[in-house]
Amino acid sequence: MAIQKRPPIIVVMGHIDHGKSTLLDTILRSNVVATEAGGITQHLSAYTVVHASVEHGERSLTFLDTPGHASFQKMRLRGADVADIAVLIVSAEDAVMPQTLEALAAIKEAKIPYIVAINKIDKPNADLVRTQSSLIENEIFIEGMGGDIPWVAISAKQGTGIPELLDTLILTAELAEIEGDPSAPAVGTVIEGQLDKKRGIAATIIIKNGTIKAGSFVVAEHALAPVRIMENANGKQVKEAGLSEPVEIIGWSEIPRAGAEFVVVATKKEAEALVFDFKEAKIRNATPTRYKMQTIPLIPIVIKADTLGSIEAITTEIEKLKNDRVDIKIVSATIGDIGQSDIQNANATSNAIVVGFHNKIERAATELAERLNVATQTFAIIYDLADWLKTMIDARLPRKEEEVPTGKIKILRHFSAQKNVHVMGGKVLDGTIALKQRVHIMRHDIKLGSGVVENLQQSKSNVERVESGEFGMQIATKVDVSEGDVLVPFTLVVS
Repeated sequence: MAIQKRPPIIVVMGHIDHGKSTLLDTILRSNVVATEAGGITQHLSAYTVVHASVEHGERSLTFLDTPGHASFQKMRLRGADVADIAVLIVSAEDAVMPQTLEALAAIKEAKIPYIVAINKIDKPNADLVRTQSSLIENEIFIEGMGGDIPWVAISAKQGTGIPELLDTLILTAELAEIEGDPSAPAVGTVIEGQLDKKRGIAATIIIKNGTIKAGSFVVAEHALAPVRIMENANGKQVKEAGLSEPVEIIGWSEIPRAGAEFVVVATKKEAEALVFDFKEAKIRNATPTRYKMQTIPLIPIVIKADTLGSIEAITTEIEKLKNDRVDIKIVSATIGDIGQSDIQNANATSNAIVVGFHNKIERAATELAERLNVATQTFAIIYDLADWLKTMIDARLPRKEEEVPTGKIKILRHFSAQKNVHVMGGKVLDGTIALKQRVHIMRHDIKLGSGVVENLQQSKSNVERVESGEFGMQIATKVDVSEGDVLVPFTLVVS
């Protein structure tokens, strides 16, 4: 064994718009923010940088950037699980926000050390003291305020405080004694998987220990890949990758699950044996399907996206829309553009929806969707996708009719009845009664039946509505109405 210090893997987490991507943009001297639709990060990305520390010399650091939007909680958790250290970024304008606390919970669950970066100190509305107080109120006990959590005031946009932040990260890594054995076969985690139309299935992985070399095979649960095309964070093809390095490997047999652990083996035979064992174990441990009668409307949804992380986010949004009035079922969730087979897959039942993210709809698929009346749309921003899904599902919810009473009428006289039309005199006890309105006929608080108002007269004139006093009426009903009975007029409200 050749144990040595390993570059720390650092996850940057925090509330949306608090400056995670801008921080990495400044550190990396690259325009990360501009590549994301809507100016928000919607994928988990990994980058490696070298920082010259006065105390520790040149040190490599690997950064993970995670989305702040609530839909990407699973992706944030995955980032925290992979990382050695976290940077919890908090805006000096907004202080602690909901996703700040979600990020903190993920960091604590992963049991990794973290540093607080108070960002946007250059802004006119920045309030460092208020932000520090907000941190303490939320049990983030920073140094100098009764705690031991390191913190740095920064401006990610202007670069203020960035060297100090990197120095603090290196010191934290030293204290954590992060180590690895570069001579061992690599193990680590799949960060993201996607379909590259030109080159095949690609996956970004990060090495927690050991080294990957060209000619070996990577296995992640049900998927394997020969190490032929391996690219580093800069897109440069490499023959070898070591401790804490993020690399993209092209040529997987299937899209590996984001968050899956991978191992490296020397031969294809070993790789296939591991895949076979995983699939066999999954079949043995599968829970038997229990079928139940469908009593509420079913809405089948087909998800197509660019990456597995995007699919997770869409699934999160769909979970929020589920209720006891409808059964929302994800028929399939795969990588790639929306094609004809996706429309046909969704169209097995009515109410079908096909939703895409960061992809295209093939022309033939658009025409088929219009012909089969399958709602189909693709989006570049998760907010827009979530809003559209809610609209589509709301439109498919079964409508409930609710009876809303409008009044209470006492029958004073029963004059005659012919062909189930009763001529009577009554008095308004409460509310109103209107022409053509339906009424329940009550006797001693027991409902005898229902009827319809055929005519209303007050002061010897036909009227549309009676709101008070005594009046005459004709009620169509098969119930034998008697003096002293009570009519309860009502309207039907659809919701």
